[in-house]
Amino acid sequence: MGPLALMAKAAGFEVSGSDLSKGAIYNELEKAGIEVNIGEQDGEFLREKLNAGVDWFVYTSALPHDHAELIMAKKAGVKCTKRDDLTAFLVKELDLKMIAVAGTHGKTTTTAMIVWEALGMGLPVSYIVGTTLGFAPSGAYHAGDKYFVYEADEYDRNFLKYHPWLAVIPAVSYDHPDIYPTRGDYEEAFLQFKSQSKYIYENTDDGLKCSGEAIQNLHPDLFSLAGEVRRVDAILATMAVRKMMIDDGDSNVDGYMEMMIDRMNDFPGVGRRFERITEGVYSDYAHHPEEIMATLNIAREECERKKRKGVVVVYQPHQNTRQYEVKDGYREAFVGADKVFWLPTYLTRENPKLPVLRPEDFIKGLLKSDVAEAADVNDDLAKRLKQYVKDGYLVLLMTAGPADGWLRKIFDY
Repeated sequence: MGPLALMAKAAGFEVSGSDLSKGAIYNELEKAGIEVNIGEQDGEFLREKLNAGVDWFVYTSALPHDHAELIMAKKAGVKCTKRDDLTAFLVKELDLKMIAVAGTHGKTTTTAMIVWEALGMGLPVSYIVGTTLGFAPSGAYHAGDKYFVYEADEYDRNFLKYHPWLAVIPAVSYDHPDIYPTRGDYEEAFLQFKSQSKYIYENTDDGLKCSGEAIQNLHPDLFSLAGEVRRVDAILATMAVRKMMIDDGDSNVDGYMEMMIDRMNDFPGVGRRFERITEGVYSDYAHHPEEIMATLNIAREECERKKRKGVVVVYQPHQNTRQYEVKDGYREAFVGADKVFWLPTYLTRENPKLPVLRPEDFIKGLLKSDVAEAADVNDDLAKRLKQYVKDGYLVLLMTAGPADGWLRKIFDY
């Protein structure tokens, strides 16, 4: 939502909004001159804006149907939609070619990689990335931009609103059972997304492909980024930028390939995706078994490079409803960890009929259950993590929830 607000503001629209607390992109919004009301969303802030004139009320999928501001906006007759409608409107209104990055895992990092490479090659590119970037704002638009790089989320079928010029798909497994009741429903949505796209670059069971043809001129060994999954994402991102350069009229694009690879190897990463908090401490957004395995692969390589003793994981599952679908997938997910602290599930958008699974329910099914134990975000865990770092271990938090803020606080970040 924040990056979308930044893009709309840069495109010339008057933008304001509200949130319960200051999010990761709050400072960027403030710097851009976007008014954000922080605190209770009882409708008072929106009432003031309605009196001044509002054309469009855009809200997150996380907003409940009985939210005070949403009800007020509808009663006032204001156009009310989720973010995908405004995004699609901007793409059409600004005449942009969309590069949409979708998938169960890897879309944030791959989107940021494309932005990083495209900016380095001087392409006229606007973008929206769903996290903070150390090298640029999270969302941007400049008059005259030709391309729009977008992290297209499949939750709530958001990505089906678009007809991309280029679709980039790093990985597809199964997620969001509250939206897609079966794996077949989930896969069907991605098939529809691909049918709506002109060109498709994807990571498949049969290897990396560009619109059905195998990628042959790039391989993971050319990239020095930690983790096999990151190196594969780097190939997709590099090929996407190559496609943009060709479309932009560059006839010598392959002559720049070595330069592009070197730049990709300097990719600084993004917030919450194996983000270094301090020496020996990292935070990641992984909350799905396949993401966990990929992130642990990155952590093990980083461990070897930094000559640390091993990897200590703190894991906070996200959404109890999801856990019933992915529970069996955890069996081998933590094989690369030397110690696992399993936190209670971060609960959002839950099915009240499902009993909440406990850490012990998951741990007993792990292949290496002896290295895991139930834990909580408290002083005792904080003390133990600090000791692990002192003893030379790499501490990795994986969460989509509030444990990230707790970790940063205990390590004074």
